[in-house]
Amino acid sequence: MKKIFTVLSISVATLYFGQIQKVEPAFWWKGMKNPELQILVYGKDIAKNEIELSDNVQIKKITKTENPNYVFVTVNTNEINVPKFNINLKNGKKLINSYTYELKNRATNSANRDSFSSKDVFYLLMPDRFANGDPKNDNTKDTFDKANRQDKDGRHGGDIAGIIKNLDYLNELGITTIWSTPLLEDNEPKTSYHGYAQSDYYRIDPRYGSNEDYKKLGDELHKRDMKLVMDYVTNHWGSKHWLIKDLPAKDWIHYWKEGEKENGFKRSNYRMTSQFDTNASKIDAENCMDGWFDTTMPDMNQSNPLVLNYMVQNAIWWIEYAGLDGLRVDTYSYNDKKGIAEWTKRITDEYPKFNIVGEVWMHDQAQMSYWQKDSKIAAIQNYNSHLPSVMDFTLHDAIGQVFKEESGWDSGMQKVYDNFTNDFLYPNIDNILVFAENHDTQRFNELYPDFKDYQLAMSLLMTIRGIPQIYYGSEIGMKGDKNKGDGDIRRDFPGGWAGDSNNAFTSAGRTADQSKYFDFTKKLLNWRKTQNVIHTGKTLHYVPENNVYVYFRYDDKKRVMVVLNNNKLDQKLDLKRFSEGLDKFTKGKDILSNTEISLSGNLDIKGKSAMIIELN
Repeated sequence: MKKIFTVLSISVATLYFGQIQKVEPAFWWKGMKNPELQILVYGKDIAKNEIELSDNVQIKKITKTENPNYVFVTVNTNEINVPKFNINLKNGKKLINSYTYELKNRATNSANRDSFSSKDVFYLLMPDRFANGDPKNDNTKDTFDKANRQDKDGRHGGDIAGIIKNLDYLNELGITTIWSTPLLEDNEPKTSYHGYAQSDYYRIDPRYGSNEDYKKLGDELHKRDMKLVMDYVTNHWGSKHWLIKDLPAKDWIHYWKEGEKENGFKRSNYRMTSQFDTNASKIDAENCMDGWFDTTMPDMNQSNPLVLNYMVQNAIWWIEYAGLDGLRVDTYSYNDKKGIAEWTKRITDEYPKFNIVGEVWMHDQAQMSYWQKDSKIAAIQNYNSHLPSVMDFTLHDAIGQVFKEESGWDSGMQKVYDNFTNDFLYPNIDNILVFAENHDTQRFNELYPDFKDYQLAMSLLMTIRGIPQIYYGSEIGMKGDKNKGDGDIRRDFPGGWAGDSNNAFTSAGRTADQSKYFDFTKKLLNWRKTQNVIHTGKTLHYVPENNVYVYFRYDDKKRVMVVLNNNKLDQKLDLKRFSEGLDKFTKGKDILSNTEISLSGNLDIKGKSAMIIELN
């Protein structure tokens, strides 16, 4: 009996200690520009065994860390002539375990895929709050945070199926690109709905659906000639990430010995200027770059080659697998400067036309332009982020104030004008994201409940340089007060849940007020789709007078005159002042009112109104 028990114990131990529990990435593709692939193989004490590959596949390098549960196997995919091979775990001559690894064929023209550009309009949505297309996945056995629509900071059940169900609504609105906040698994026990504390970088959160569902979302968008942008997080992972709970090495994260908690936590000082400030102390720069964004978000060490390579391969995996059309990178300027630049360059080297926009939440154009690819500001320090696009936070700052202000030296529409006077600082002014709000800011319609202000702001965003982004629900007048917490600016879209009394996804279900917002937005966005002069034309603008801002978008084929009257009173403009912009044109058509406009003598415009005039 004792002998049987001993044999059984040994067998159980062998099963437990000699198994491949995870392989990442789970599969790859042939024909990548960079043929080198580093495969993470994970299992209890796996490094104490040998790894061999079948079919004469050669291992270029084996990397082990201080944690014996990891082995990193590097191969050259160009030298592999079979579609599948086995990763064999051996103890001497004995085969313990095996994993079949597949090299797939890439989609046609994958490397040269088109990406988002100034031709597009982004729709930013929070999937948990947009629409619940599959109530069966609201809760799952392997995730902690359960659905509770009564808790504004809890999960509400929105999912990928809900997004797919309402793609025709977005297409009708005139949206060309969806940016969803993160859909990857976030298994924090509470407030996990935002998705920025991710616990598995290769798995869609099961409460949103599956990896296959995410791929289907991309496919359905492409059928409608629309694009999918993934919200990607490089700066930090979630505390429940399986790699964080069993670190390959301690230096995978920035561990602060004098931190506030046993897990090495020390909060970032959030002073991003220390990344380039020549007067900054080393400790302040370190606290910004290496400090944690929050208690549940360990700061990742991109200066560790294994960490950086894991992130590069993961991003490429999702681009290939889901057919992504772009990335939005969270907290871009908090990352290790050299590491994030290499990450960005390696992705854009693989996909030369691929666009990536980074969140650089700063309030000075010189500082923001520092982070755009080929910045002459950054070149002063011999730095290049290789990041194609940044977000125009200074314009957002101005929009948050101007429509409540009277005309002044530095108030009212003068703030918008002043923002554009610094466009020369950006190496690619057409490739910046412009917006009035997002998931972290005050809702525009809360700041400005008057529909006329919405019309002014949207007319501005849809006619200036850059890539406009709107925030879900604003197109139907949705409000939300950030002073009441983030949950209030992330309300459920009406009609996204069975039993909702108001369904704003349909024309019949919208209230009169919602229809007013929707119809105006739809008209403006669909007009913009075909306007190359707005996408890539030059800008000529005039110093605002009496809170009226006038500018022209023009190219060799077309001119558009935009008049934004932020004054409560009607205004009369002497058109002689705008002769340079009018370029001898004497008439035009206002696309908002569908009326012909004489451009001789004076131009009358109602108080708090906009005109977008196609010159003809």
